[in-house]
Amino acid sequence: MDFVPLLTSFGLIMLAELGDKTQLAVISLSSKRKSRSVFIGALLAFAVVDGISALAGGAIAAFVPAVWIGVGAGSIFIVFGIYTLLFEKTEKREVEARSVAVASSFSLIALMELGDKTQLAVVSLAAEYNAPALVFVGVMLAFTILTGLGVTLGAVVSRWVPLEYVRIGSGLLFIVFGILFIWSAMNGTGLF
Repeated sequence: MDFVPLLTSFGLIMLAELGDKTQLAVISLSSKRKSRSVFIGALLAFAVVDGISALAGGAIAAFVPAVWIGVGAGSIFIVFGIYTLLFEKTEKREVEARSVAVASSFSLIALMELGDKTQLAVVSLAAEYNAPALVFVGVMLAFTILTGLGVTLGAVVSRWVPLEYVRIGSGLLFIVFGILFIWSAMNGTGLF
């Protein structure tokens, strides 16, 4: 079995989501609510939104030629990388929970994840590899670890690694993956 889709999805989401607005929301929510409830609500949101995204990517792979998927995925990754480097802010935001911790965590994280670069990256990865299940597992492993870090470490994480460095690293990683996807698709090398 080829674990490249799982490992690539895991690594990319780990780096891209570290310090992202959804992780900051988890940190903020966990400072006001029970950590376990925030963790459960956030993971449910990631599973629903990114599970649907992985299925959509798998469906795209069934109808679109592989070379165009590679070029499209690469282009999307490069655009996200440039957006991350030029336009994303690294400021911390306060998030107020308005209802039960699990429900508020679920709804907030689900809304924040809709249309987010990582959600669209999941669609692209699932289409690129034509392996929605492995991509989903990799993504959920990354989100589980990141959500656990956000819940247990809270604001301390931002003291260890400045969010500006995380943002720059994430943006560069998206660009590198985008270039590699396009190069692989155009040369038919099967690099990824």
